[in-house]
Amino acid sequence: MLAPIRISVVLLLICGLVYPVVVTLVGGAILPYQANGSIVTDSSGNPIGSELIAQSFTQDYYFHPRPSAAGSNGYDPTSSGGSNLGPTNQALIDRVTKDASALKEENPNLTVLPADLLTTSGSGLDPDISPEGAMAQVPRVAKARGISEQQLTDLVNSHVTPPDLGIFGVARINVLKLNLALDAAAPVPQS
Repeated sequence: MLAPIRISVVLLLICGLVYPVVVTLVGGAILPYQANGSIVTDSSGNPIGSELIAQSFTQDYYFHPRPSAAGSNGYDPTSSGGSNLGPTNQALIDRVTKDASALKEENPNLTVLPADLLTTSGSGLDPDISPEGAMAQVPRVAKARGISEQQLTDLVNSHVTPPDLGIFGVARINVLKLNLALDAAAPVPQS
């Protein structure tokens, strides 16, 4: 009768206490940046975001991330999750139609709309866009920043992360890192 209770207590201690503590300590020692949330800081060391969570960039002089379904206004890290709307749901159709119109208005040179700039990710907080999604925004950002499209294209190309190990996932660009590099290379014009 006592054996099952002893086994339960031992397994509770191992699985609920020892294992999490060991994994946390080893992770913090081996990969401290990742274990602490991959926090991106400014030149003064102040945190400005995480490279793992999308942020809302809406100004013309920044690259925009994917739309977000996290929270009522989007980009809410405490409310991570997709919209769970099916392809025939009128709310989804209306949102994508509205976003497509806004994307065309912001980027009048676009002939093909990159899917990742119209669709939300499963978490609603995907920090990455496709290289095509970034390239589609180059004319708008270059005009707003007063720099050449070629200079901006080179910056975008330098921030492409290839698929992991060359085969897992797709090429992607972290929007926060790209926008920070953009601020360093061509500060926002003061009006």
